[in-house]
Amino acid sequence: MSSENSNSVLIDFLADHPAIENVEFVVIDPSGVARGKWAPVSSLKKAFSSGINFPLSLHGLDVWGNEVPDTGLHISSGDKDGFCKGIPTSLSAVPWGQGGGKSCQNALDSKVAQVILQMEDLDGQAFGGCSRTVLVNAVSGLKNDSLLPVCAFELEFHLLKNDGSAFEIADDSGIEDAQFMYGLDSLAEKLPVFADIRKTANWADLPLDTIVKEAGPGQFEINLNHRNDPLRAADDVILLKRIVRECARMHDLTATFMAKPFLDQPGNGMHVHISLLNDEGENIFALPDGEAKLTHAAAGLVDTMIDMTLVFINSRNGFRRMALGSYAPTRANWGENNRSVAVRLPAAEGAARRLEHRVSGADANPYLVLASLLEAMRDGLEKAALPSLPALEGNAYEEATPNRGQALPNVMSDALTRFKSSAFATRALGQDMVHILSAVKQAEIERFEQDMSALERQTYL
Repeated sequence: MSSENSNSVLIDFLADHPAIENVEFVVIDPSGVARGKWAPVSSLKKAFSSGINFPLSLHGLDVWGNEVPDTGLHISSGDKDGFCKGIPTSLSAVPWGQGGGKSCQNALDSKVAQVILQMEDLDGQAFGGCSRTVLVNAVSGLKNDSLLPVCAFELEFHLLKNDGSAFEIADDSGIEDAQFMYGLDSLAEKLPVFADIRKTANWADLPLDTIVKEAGPGQFEINLNHRNDPLRAADDVILLKRIVRECARMHDLTATFMAKPFLDQPGNGMHVHISLLNDEGENIFALPDGEAKLTHAAAGLVDTMIDMTLVFINSRNGFRRMALGSYAPTRANWGENNRSVAVRLPAAEGAARRLEHRVSGADANPYLVLASLLEAMRDGLEKAALPSLPALEGNAYEEATPNRGQALPNVMSDALTRFKSSAFATRALGQDMVHILSAVKQAEIERFEQDMSALERQTYL
């Protein structure tokens, strides 16, 4: 969007929201963590023109917010500033932060806005360590092939009580561990929270679709409708996560997108649905040769999946989610209408024909996930690749099932080793991002290895 159009968006927004006093600037680091700062509303003009100063090293922090020197972004390089430009379509009013612990019910009365920023260096060039920039490049590559991705995300999360428990409505026996899968009573119990989520999402122009009670106690899923703008689709995930967390907070609850918050319960995934449009606006998977193209794209996803596991499962905890029988894929495979596989071809026909990628944890960075998927699909289409194994039928977790595919890395260190040596990872994400993400995840691995669990001490003392 041009600076002139950005300025127009800002003028219209401020005219429509006269009570806005403060803005929350949001920057996403390579791990998918939202960082940023609060500022007076007057700073929005700068955000949409020259940009807001942030250190480039913000993208070189580990998940705890510690500096990772091996990224080369910190004091060794002078800890330089960059400029973060506002994304106009992400600018929205929010109901929290009003003071006095109250939330506003009308967008016109909101005192706080939020906006996502994208990093540039001092020369105004795109910064390769910014994950949104990585997705911009992937979308541009497909545009050069006259293809436009249409994307939608599905996000699972838990609503927890402040004591960390997530139990739902007790049944007649008083037992509080029922799953209440697709339970309408469980949704009704959380009606005030979800009403605020829908209201705030509407203010942000997020295309919320269904809200579902998931398999675990306190676990829910929100589905977003498809967008023909993949950057906005990824922005939607960032905004939705913030909205869910803050709306839960307003109701004295904690929302978590942790991939595996409870060992004995299902984990939280982030599923991505993708189709591709040609210059005529037609879904190429619905054309006469569409099934062949769909197979090529699926082959690209499967062939690159092990290399990119670190992007899809980007936390130590996330590997706990990859358990047999858990609906979280453990192998690089694909299949028709099968929720046990990694790449699912949903039961859909015509313009709705698409792929669903089911590997990522809910805590993954949506920009890097989507960039990886789009580059993999592009790779498969360019090579007219064929899957090394036929579509899997049956249960992908059963050893006797044919075509199960190669096992995905089940610990972060193995995923990191594969990622660092991958030519595809560098091609998909760029050398800067591969270097930064590798350094950050290596630092996180080392930090966890320095920690001794209570169980280990109890066992060997």
